[in-house]
Amino acid sequence: MSGQIPSGDVLIAVTHLLGVGHLVRARHLAAALAQAGYAVTLASGGMPDGKAASGYRFVQLPPVRVEGTDFRNLLDEAGHPAAPERLSARAAGLVALARELRPDVVVTEHFPFGRRQLAGEFLALIEAVREARPQALVLSSIRDVLVAPQRADRLAEAERRIVALFDGVLVHGDRGFLPLEASWPVTPVIAERLHYTGYLATPAASTSEQEESGEILVSGGGSAAALPLFRLAVATAGLLPRRDFRVLVGKAVPEPEFAGLMRHAPGNVVVERARPDFPALLGRCALSLSLAGYNTVLDLVQARRPALVAPFDAGNETEQAIRAAALERAGLARVIRPEAGPEALAAAIAGALEAGPPAPLPVALDGAAGTVAAIARLCARRP
Repeated sequence: MSGQIPSGDVLIAVTHLLGVGHLVRARHLAAALAQAGYAVTLASGGMPDGKAASGYRFVQLPPVRVEGTDFRNLLDEAGHPAAPERLSARAAGLVALARELRPDVVVTEHFPFGRRQLAGEFLALIEAVREARPQALVLSSIRDVLVAPQRADRLAEAERRIVALFDGVLVHGDRGFLPLEASWPVTPVIAERLHYTGYLATPAASTSEQEESGEILVSGGGSAAALPLFRLAVATAGLLPRRDFRVLVGKAVPEPEFAGLMRHAPGNVVVERARPDFPALLGRCALSLSLAGYNTVLDLVQARRPALVAPFDAGNETEQAIRAAALERAGLARVIRPEAGPEALAAAIAGALEAGPPAPLPVALDGAAGTVAAIARLCARRP
């Protein structure tokens, strides 16, 4: 295909297992490429998020998920171990899409830097694409921070797959703010394949005509990982009776835990399910208290409100801690440790409110345009 005018078919494969961040980025990517003129199909292998596709085709594979941070054991919707037949059906679905579409570009979200337990289906997809269209462009799409395996053989395995199978790696981040080297050992072989696109951020909500709400806004993305932070916020609110708190709970938090938060909340706390107008609420809040996931951090950068972040670091998860440290170095947020307790959080809230909003930070946020441009450049090099 020609890289001069965006055209052709793009197939994106993604599976989110814990939160929804991977799927959110894949949806941003699909919408941007569709708007640029590509015919885009997004195949998702995680739990359905209930959102409609915007200008692209969405295909739901038989979903899998994990419990907590146990990424070795894949589960089905009911929480049972994913049967071999389900895993085979997922791979067959991706292969069928490759043969049907004969895509000009195929993008694997996170693989081969992660999703090692799903390597079989990603490898089957790439093989089918190469058979259907040998000149297809094969790209990996990754976030700004990765969790590097501790075993040297697995690092070597990822690098071998990048060299043998991929034409490039789209890094949805800003190298000046947080380079990939902060979380992954980038060798010269990998470095020459990296293409920084900028962050895949949604446009900031306009708050120019709305007054500050005065609320402490507590959020945790789409997973249940923020439940300890929610409980801490509810306990801390009792120490700050003159401050209003709003706790936005993702749908992955089970109903009994959600009801428990509501039951223990004092009168100055509103506990409700996460809302689609979160960016607008964030733009008007007095202070944000959150985890340090990819999409939440982008909202914080754009909103420029006083912020405290409590990075999720259970198991071997280091992603949010690395990103939170970058935020603190840049003066965009302060890092807290939930285990320090309500009194420590109350003091941190007082300090952050006294310090006021952070200064603007020149972080590249137009990752949609950057991704489209990177793919066009790479396509132009193809025969």
